[in-house]
Order: sequence, then structure tokens, then C-alpha cells
Amino acid sequence: MTTIDRPPVSHGAAPRSTRRWLALSVLALAQFLVVLDASIVNIALPVLGRQLGMDTAALAWVVTAYVLAFGGLLLLGGRLADRYGHRRIFLIGSAGFVATSALAGLSVTSEMLLAARALQGASAALLAPAALALLTHLFPESRDRTRALGVWGGVAGIGSAAGVLLGGILTAALGWQSVFFVNVPIGVIVLVAIPLLITRDAAGAHGKLDVPGAATITGALVAAVGALSAIEQVGLVHPLTLGLAAVAVVLGTAFVMIERRTAQPLVPLGVFRNRNLTVGNIVMLLGGAAMVALFFALSVYMQSVLGYDALTTGLTQLPLAGALVIVAGLVPAAIARLGARSTLIGSLVVLAGGLLWLSLAPADAAFVADILGPSIVIGVGMGGAFVTATQLSVDGVDGGESGLAGGLVNTSQQIGGALGLAVLGTVAALRTDELLAAGVPVPEAMTGGFAWLFAGSAAVAIVAAIVTGFARKS
Repeated sequence: MTTIDRPPVSHGAAPRSTRRWLALSVLALAQFLVVLDASIVNIALPVLGRQLGMDTAALAWVVTAYVLAFGGLLLLGGRLADRYGHRRIFLIGSAGFVATSALAGLSVTSEMLLAARALQGASAALLAPAALALLTHLFPESRDRTRALGVWGGVAGIGSAAGVLLGGILTAALGWQSVFFVNVPIGVIVLVAIPLLITRDAAGAHGKLDVPGAATITGALVAAVGALSAIEQVGLVHPLTLGLAAVAVVLGTAFVMIERRTAQPLVPLGVFRNRNLTVGNIVMLLGGAAMVALFFALSVYMQSVLGYDALTTGLTQLPLAGALVIVAGLVPAAIARLGARSTLIGSLVVLAGGLLWLSLAPADAAFVADILGPSIVIGVGMGGAFVTATQLSVDGVDGGESGLAGGLVNTSQQIGGALGLAVLGTVAALRTDELLAAGVPVPEAMTGGFAWLFAGSAAVAIVAAIVTGFARKS
């Protein structure tokens, strides 16, 4: 394949559902939980820490334990779905997510909570790639798949904003435990509905699982995410950071060597000859870096500089989420008219423009005058970019590799998020410290640091646009 605008191939299999749009809604609901859980806990951390006696370092592990397990096991989860059935692995992951969410809410010690969070991440790593693979089975044709991915992208946008909003409401009204218990009834609906809506997985030989490949890539991804998280907590040149980075490089190299030699690799390296898949994953990596850093910085900026409370902060992100949802529904028409390449490049440029506009917000910013406009522009760019990049990431992938494709795109987004938060967050902190040392008042100094972070995120979006344009020409 030599172009990134080629429509996906049909799998040629029997339909997996006679009510596929309803089935998609339920799958999207499960994806909503995964996205929601990555952000909803943040608002509850201060209350949670006081009740369970956790200091700041321990609280960071409430987030890190989930991210490490999720990001590290995604590729393995996707491959398990390909080998043992996408519906089967999806249901196992969903059941695990419900159970571990309940366990987290019932936690009475920090150790119990951290163990539950790690198991939540592992369950999500089974659920997420299998859900995206099932979507590709339900919608094998290009036009319908693009529309389905528009729904998928819209749900992801709602989940990102809803996490901040619901986290504030639930923690204030029902306590920190409710941010975990909210997953249980929704998850039960998913577990009941999917067996009724999607047919069983086709019987077939499972093949031999590439255990050495699974062990090395899981270890490499866990070490890589751990190293990136350590940058925020202990610094770039700390022995822990450098040690984890070295482990990631060694295990990653070993993984490539294993995959080149094994007869049934966990990740056939030839899959990256699919230019659509490769470009989609690069964009998801870079987009994840920009977006996770953005949401983190917006939350801190609004609460620490502008003095908003948690609930108000969540409400201010609704226009961004609304714009994302609306645009996600319009993306299929844009792709049909302009092509995936042009739609993706245009969306990334719009995203970069919104981020640059946001970087101009002052320390005494008024929401309507200084933040609302760039937030809407960012939502427009994000909606177009993420839906189109996801479509490219699964384009031209046959049914036997769809779980792998789902694992790859989710891994790219997770690694990108950790990378963006580590690098861009560090840049913002250094700029803030520099301004404070020069005698600049705290609000203005923090605003200057955030301005660098927003501008850096814009630069990342432009790099993604350049990569997309270059890949099309080469």
C-alpha cells in the first residue's frame, strides 16, 4: 500500500450482529469507562489521600499503577483477542474491570487500592483493543466504519471531559469511593448486552502464543512508561529514571530480535509496512502527548492560577468536549470529500492553532474572553485528528490482526500521553522556576510555564501534520 487514503478491506465474514449500531453503542460505553477512569480519579485524590493516609508520592501511584498495567499489557491484550476470540477477551476484560472497580471502591488500605488499580489497568488492556477489533468486524466497509469511528471518537471526548466533571460531583456528594463504584452498573450493562448483540467468536486454531515476545514487550512498555512517569517525580537524570530507560531499551531490542526469528510472532513486524497503520500510530503517539499534557495543564491552571474549584473546572471543559463530539460526527463526510490525508493534516493544523491561541491567556484570564474560543478550536482539531488517526490505524488490517491493531493504537496513545506529560510538564516547570527566580509573581510565573506547555503541544501537533504529509509523498 502506498497511500494513506485507501479504504479498508472487507473481512468477507458473516455479520457479527443484526443490530450493529446498538452493539457499537454498548462497545463505546465500555470504551467510555476506560477513558473516564484515566481522569475521574484525579479530582478525588486529595480526599482519598486524607482518608487512607497516603502522602503525595503514594497518591501518584494511584494513577501510575493503572497506567503502567494498562500501557504495558495492551499489545499482549490485543494479541490474546486475536488468538482466543475478540468477544471472549472483551467480556473477560469487562468483567475484570467491573470487579476491580468494586475492589478499589471497597479499599480500606493504600496497598489494597494500589493492587486494585493495577488490576483495573490489566483488565482495561484486555477490554480496549478487543472493543476496537469488534468495531472493525461490525463495520468492515469504509463508509460505515468511518461513521462508527466518529461515534467512537465522540465518546472518547465525552469521557475525557466527564472525568473531571463527574469526579468533582461524585467526590463532593458521595465520597471518593463513588468514582470507582460508578463503573460497576455501567459495566454490568455491557456484560449483559454484548452476548445478546454480537455473535460468538468463530472456532479455529488458536496457535502458539509467543511467550518470550510477550514477556519482553510487556517489560519494555512497563519500563518505558515507568521511566516517563519517573521524570515527573524524581527528574530526568535520577538513577531510577535512567535505569528504567535502559531496561526499556534492552528489552525492546530483545523483543525485535525475537519477533524477527519466531514463526508465530506476537507482533509481526511486517504489519508496519501498512503505511496507514504506521502513520495513524505515529499521529496517535504525538496527539496523545499533546492532549494529556493539555488536560493536565488546563486543570492545574484553572484551579491554581484562576482560582476555580474542581466542579467549575470540569464545567469549563464542556465546550471543548462538545466541539469534539460534534466534529467527530462530521468527520466521515470530510473524509469522503477531502480524503483521510487532507482531513488529518487540516485537523492537526486547527489543533495547533487553538493551542497557540490558548498559550496567550493571561494570569487573570476571563473564561469567555480568553479561554472559551481556543477551547472550542482545540475541540474541533482534536475531534478530527483522533477519529481520522484511529481510522488509519485499523485501515487495511484483516480480521486476524484487528486485535493487534487495536492494541497498537491504544499503546501509542498511552505511551504518547506519558511522554507528553513528562517532557512538556518538565518544560513548563522549568520555565515557571526560571520566572520565579527572576522575581516574577507566582500567578504570572505559573502562567508563563503553562504558556510554554501549550505552545509545545502546538509544536507537537505541527510535527504530526508534517509526518502525515511526508508519508503521503514518500
